[in-house]
Amino acid sequence: MPPLLADRITESMAAVRDSYHRLVLVVGPSGSGKTTALQQVRDSAKAPLVNVNLELSKRLLDLTERQRSLQIPKLLDQIVSETAHDEVLLDNNEILFDVSLKQDPLRLFQGLSRSRTVVVSWNGRTNTENLSYATPDHPEFHQYPLADMTIVAVEGTGQIRLPEETNK
Repeated sequence: MPPLLADRITESMAAVRDSYHRLVLVVGPSGSGKTTALQQVRDSAKAPLVNVNLELSKRLLDLTERQRSLQIPKLLDQIVSETAHDEVLLDNNEILFDVSLKQDPLRLFQGLSRSRTVVVSWNGRTNTENLSYATPDHPEFHQYPLADMTIVAVEGTGQIRLPEETNK
């Protein structure tokens, strides 16, 4: 029997402990079980699970559109820092892909993962070369080459992909 998704996430968290970016992306389509797995990891690892859409939108309410674009990295760091934990799980992060906010979500997550282990649910897909969010015809489409990423894929083979080399 293949390991449960939550077990694969926990193994990946341990595998990135000494990496330059302590980031684990849990990649799969909406409804594929990412949130349930993160809840299981939260319960077993005692790591906080943050609903990014909810927490970030509360803090963006009183800001202008320009202020929102400029403040998102700082606000996201505050949200994660307030958990006061070395490991944090981020779910429901679609707000970061909103075109009007002009953000690079992967870069934001990588920045957060320099000082703590960050596990992110990512609504998208992977193939042998790329990580994507949305479809190419969608305005929120993002695509990244699979370089130095730790990915737990929910779809397809469900394999864990660790970075070839770790930048320390």
